Amino acid sequence: MEFQKRILVTGGAGFIGSHVVRRLLTTYPMYQLINLDKLTYAGNLENLSDVADLPNYQFVKVDIQDLDAVRSVFETYQITDVIHLAAESHVDRSIEGPLEFVKTNVLGTVNVLEAARTCWGADLSNHVFHHVSTDEVYGSLGETGYFTEETPYDPRSPYSASKAASDHFVMAYFHTYGMPIKMSNCSNNYGSHHFPEKLIPLMINNIVHGKELPVYGAGSNVRDWLWVEDHAAAIDAIFHKGRLGESYNVGGLNEWTNLDLVHRLCDLMDVKLERTEGISRGLIRFVKDRAGHDMRYAIDASKLEEEIGWKPSITFEEGLSKTIDWYLNNPDWIAHVTSGAYLDYYKKMYG
Repeated sequence: MEFQKRILVTGGAGFIGSHVVRRLLTTYPMYQLINLDKLTYAGNLENLSDVADLPNYQFVKVDIQDLDAVRSVFETYQITDVIHLAAESHVDRSIEGPLEFVKTNVLGTVNVLEAARTCWGADLSNHVFHHVSTDEVYGSLGETGYFTEETPYDPRSPYSASKAASDHFVMAYFHTYGMPIKMSNCSNNYGSHHFPEKLIPLMINNIVHGKELPVYGAGSNVRDWLWVEDHAAAIDAIFHKGRLGESYNVGGLNEWTNLDLVHRLCDLMDVKLERTEGISRGLIRFVKDRAGHDMRYAIDASKLEEEIGWKPSITFEEGLSKTIDWYLNNPDWIAHVTSGAYLDYYKKMYG
């Protein structure tokens, strides 16, 4: 079969990446999707087991820190487009070990840019390089205001600094080489297949097992939450309809303090698990605040809505209920991730 596009999705076995891969595979059977992933702790091929046998899907295990390996993938599969999601993304891990974030998020991004530049040559008219970033590059907001695409960068953690650097390299390649880039910066995502050290899946899993629910500081930090499938839809829309050289903010207009979110999760879990009202709230324990903890993130996504027509498809209450149901209905997935057994899937499928 001759495919219209051969799209490289980096980090496609991760939380957001797997939702992007699944959406594109099932929506555009005329595209071939090459999923490039290193399969670190957050990359799990079980996330895509339901679509792994589709004829337009191919997985390659490659580390984006290896430029020669990335170039080989471009040449082997004649890549026409890129959706770049591969990144180290956990703030706490970046505080403990910042160098790995520099290597993957900065050097790795430049490697993918270089591979695309040398493979595509001078004619860039039929290519797209979509770089997926985070709202954390903007720093921290006060009680009012929103991040826009014009907000100056002000990263506060090694993670956000590494993503900010990668964003700057992407834009530099647009201005210097004419690389056909598009960029998106998204707020916090939630949904199925999320690695359980992140806030929402951690709380769900701990509530199920009656473990303590650790909340940083007083729980007053505010985040804008977006259902991951709506983020995948936004990436789809930007990739196809966004303007070259532009960045687009993606958010849910859905702000919650960490403590209010945990309270909401506790109350929903008590109902779904048929437990006594309030029992899960009793598991909350306040812990020492994270170093450099940003107080508030909030996204103005009006540019994306006005130019492309995207907006969230479901309410937070619907999305949170769907998310809880998925974790309650998939205990094996959680068990495999927390035990490390998810790595067996790769060995079984690819040797």
